[in-house]
Amino acid sequence: MSTAVIRTWRTVRSSRAATIGLAIVAVHVVVALLAPLLTSYAPTVGDSSRALLGPGADHWAGTDQYGRDVLTRVLYGGRYALGVSAAATLLTVALGTVLGCAAALRGGRLDDALMRVLDAVLSVPSILALLVIVTALGSGPWVIVLAIAVVYVPQVTRVVRGAALAVVPADYVTAARARGEGIWPILRREVLPNITDVVCVEFAMRASWVVLLISSLSFLGFGANPPTPDWGLMVAENRTAITVVPMASLAPIIALATLVVGLNLAADGLSKAWGVDRIREGS
Repeated sequence: MSTAVIRTWRTVRSSRAATIGLAIVAVHVVVALLAPLLTSYAPTVGDSSRALLGPGADHWAGTDQYGRDVLTRVLYGGRYALGVSAAATLLTVALGTVLGCAAALRGGRLDDALMRVLDAVLSVPSILALLVIVTALGSGPWVIVLAIAVVYVPQVTRVVRGAALAVVPADYVTAARARGEGIWPILRREVLPNITDVVCVEFAMRASWVVLLISSLSFLGFGANPPTPDWGLMVAENRTAITVVPMASLAPIIALATLVVGLNLAADGLSKAWGVDRIREGS
């Protein structure tokens, strides 16, 4: 087991918030993976004769306006939320980390030019930029992943650049440059291992925002297409019948809220355990 993995494990164990947060996220992942075993209903098939039923023995969370089992759609909805969010967060943090480290290592005009471009992107509200991209390219999962990367990469780049700037003046980086090593070997061997804590915290925090953003897109009609089981889409479809079958809207809201709380607890716990100041790093 690598030193980084052992260090991360010890950090998680030393932080109650991180432990609880990661446990909540793990429960969501397990439930999403085991959804076919946890319910006998199909998430996209309804029965009009059983529409708008309250919680009961056959349907623990009731049914929606199309007669679909609400609990089943919530369980399967975790697959879409976790899958798309994980892909979008991985791409965002990977690109932001590379750009942030490269800007810190090269400095000079490259750093100035990159920061000005990022400032221009950051000046556009996130939801507005997302809606423009999704409207132009469609609402497929990979389009959403790309759109989120475009919106959040500048923020990740700023945070990682701030962390890398504290590492670049170190003696081991200077020695690597004196040996004639290129920017990518230095980034991989000298810089990244020393900012892993910042990247991990940024990943956990960014993931919570991405989950909310994806659900917001679905709620507005620019995310998952019906009848895809998605939490944001479920709230949008059932909000008009909330007084009749409140669980059809409350169940996905509860699922979304617990996942976001878990990710935030993990990010806060890791941040405090590692002593990562996200505000300072991003300045």
